Amino acid sequence: MKLTVTKPAMKGLDRMPAKVANALMERLEKIAENPFARHSSVKPMTGWKDAFRLRQGDWRAIYQVDRTADEMTVVTVDVRGSAYR
Repeated sequence: MKLTVTKPAMKGLDRMPAKVANALMERLEKIAENPFARHSSVKPMTGWKDAFRLRQGDWRAIYQVDRTADEMTVVTVDVRGSAYR
């Protein structure tokens, strides 16, 4: 599955410490291989279709999976309190 990162998500990754950002991207790439399998620290988002959140310390990555386009899009990366706004 193709992994796409939006501009707002890239800005969030740029604000993160480099080590944490690299770890988060590695986890997202691994999840993109099989997005509907069970992964640690991943929970489905309520109210969004095929949307999930990944927890990496105090940071959250919210991503959506498009089954028809075979694409996983990272919508936002932000600290816990701001990610859900």
